[in-house]
Amino acid sequence: MFTNVKSLIEESKKYPSVAEMMIEIEIEQTGRSEIQIRNLMERNLETMLNSISEGLKGKKSTTGLTGGDGLLMDEYIKSEKGLSGDIILGAARDAVAVNEVNAQMGLICATPTAGSAGCLPGVLTAATKKLGLTRKEQLDFLFCGGAFGLAIANNATISGAEGGCQAEVGSASAMASAALVLAAGGSVEQAGVAVALTLQNMLGLICDPVAGLVEIPCVHRNAMGASQAMISADMALAGVKTVIPVDEVITCMYNVGRNLPAAFRETAEGGLAQTPTGKKVMAEVFGEN
Repeated sequence: MFTNVKSLIEESKKYPSVAEMMIEIEIEQTGRSEIQIRNLMERNLETMLNSISEGLKGKKSTTGLTGGDGLLMDEYIKSEKGLSGDIILGAARDAVAVNEVNAQMGLICATPTAGSAGCLPGVLTAATKKLGLTRKEQLDFLFCGGAFGLAIANNATISGAEGGCQAEVGSASAMASAALVLAAGGSVEQAGVAVALTLQNMLGLICDPVAGLVEIPCVHRNAMGASQAMISADMALAGVKTVIPVDEVITCMYNVGRNLPAAFRETAEGGLAQTPTGKKVMAEVFGEN
């Protein structure tokens, strides 16, 4: 069993792939068979894909604060006016769609949290389109993301209340970037670089939900997280290195989170939540004068 990304890389050398390593670990820890484990991951994948489809229907959340942006992005992509390219825009669109479903209290798959649930599915669907991933390869993508997510969670935090949004969307984006590198044929070492690049460029991202709801700015941050994951993966695949080792970056993220004031850790007492408009939204949502 690995304890950090360095040992993950070393341990993975004993297996055909990171995905196979994760399956073996699941077998050892849960006693389930490989078929059962793959079936459970299949259910997670189905939930992700269904949440994207549901999110693109353009429904509003109960509060009316979010909803419809995934559909707007879908229409924009179809207009062929996009500046970022259809792959990145598609990842951002699907990330938004998932989190709009979350805001509607619909069924999503927390990866690693509900508030950051759009990053990994968004990148996965983009990777599937770009790389032509088979169903098995899509499942392997999720196992790989889970492996790096486990290393992050065990050495830092994935909780916005504990570490700010860097711990939620940052971790989700890092997981997606690592999985994307491996899906594209990169090495495990390059996947580790992608994690480091992602996290070090999202350090200090605060958790400041307007009205205390996982809507603003959470939905749009998933789009940015998915985009960051793809750029980090490309940089790692291009041979870009990181001066600060990935495990040191993860520890740094944890320490930054611990030092964030409570106002910036999911309390809605700082950031966008305390702007004049943020306060107005809160009053309207909770019927305050």
